[in-house]
Amino acid sequence: MRLDKLLWKNGLASKKKIKQALQTNLVTIDGQPAKYLGQNVDPALQRVFMNGKQIHDNSQVYFMLNKPKGSVTAVSDDTHPTVLDLLKPEDQREGIYHIGRLDANTEGLLLLTNNGPLGLRMLHPDQHVEKTYLAEVNASLDWRAVVRFDQGIRFHDGTRCRPAQLQILETRIGYSLVKVTISEGKFHQVKKMFLAVGAKVTSLKRLTFGPFKLDENLQTGQYRPLTPSELESLKQFLD
Repeated sequence: MRLDKLLWKNGLASKKKIKQALQTNLVTIDGQPAKYLGQNVDPALQRVFMNGKQIHDNSQVYFMLNKPKGSVTAVSDDTHPTVLDLLKPEDQREGIYHIGRLDANTEGLLLLTNNGPLGLRMLHPDQHVEKTYLAEVNASLDWRAVVRFDQGIRFHDGTRCRPAQLQILETRIGYSLVKVTISEGKFHQVKKMFLAVGAKVTSLKRLTFGPFKLDENLQTGQYRPLTPSELESLKQFLD
């Protein structure tokens, strides 16, 4: 959450007092003076002190979900079940949402949180967060597709993708099983990339998102809180 909101929740009731606390270095984050009022912080991930007293707050939640096919990445939908519908009542929090999107027919790793600024930062194009997918396509792919992906696929409208890594795991007539890693998130990008090399995606599953890997113990539709080591990985996306 924003630093000024956190300080307001913990006794600094006016904007003037909050500014004074920052200007006099009375607020520290992991031992360093706070930077600015809009700084994104989370006392569950960082050591936040005000006037020498540590601030504790557990209002922010972080979940890893193994998204099933058929659910949509939306806060609400009139016709389809959403990924938030999979949460237990006790885990429903105000402002919780999905970081990034997966198509309705795509399954796999999806992060959920109510830390809005952190989610926006993770999705910012400057971050170039890598995402790896396991895909089945209806064509026999070979080294030529690997080279095309490595050079950066160009779509029919002239849009060029950043270089991507394509690994062919299995191939036969009319079928290939592959892994593909991209570092951007254009609309339907993975499916369009394969169409550019003459293949249609028939199954798609996200395995990784930045430093996070899909927990193999999570059944489709299940979720869990992030582990301490996974929470530590989030720090790089905080301001």
